[in-house]
Amino acid sequence: MISKVGGASGPLYGSAFMNMMKATKDVDVINSQEQLGKIIEEGTNGIQARGKAEAEDKTMLDVWLPVTEALKNNQLTADVIENAKEHTKNLVAKKGRASYLGERAIGHIDPGAASSAILFQTLLDVIHG
Repeated sequence: MISKVGGASGPLYGSAFMNMMKATKDVDVINSQEQLGKIIEEGTNGIQARGKAEAEDKTMLDVWLPVTEALKNNQLTADVIENAKEHTKNLVAKKGRASYLGERAIGHIDPGAASSAILFQTLLDVIHG
């Protein structure tokens, strides 16, 4: 994934998934949103370490951070995911390729946030079967 997905997303998703895999090393069964939240948090940490982004930088982290907290508090809903994604629309991109657009990025959802929202909506669908 790190070398095959275009743009910055490949290395960022790759880092996230590698960190999450390491976090499950001693886990037999994931049996709660809180436990899953801790695993996703490790993925979030991987993204931050590789991309050096923070909240409000108009990146995928603007979805990963609230999803992580919602999972850890057993409160992940479709609205949490959608609101996090939509929130990127009004931000100025400070990291990644979108940062080259500066204020012209305002009014557009960050692509990494959009793809992350799809990932987490799928996860939510699986949780609720």
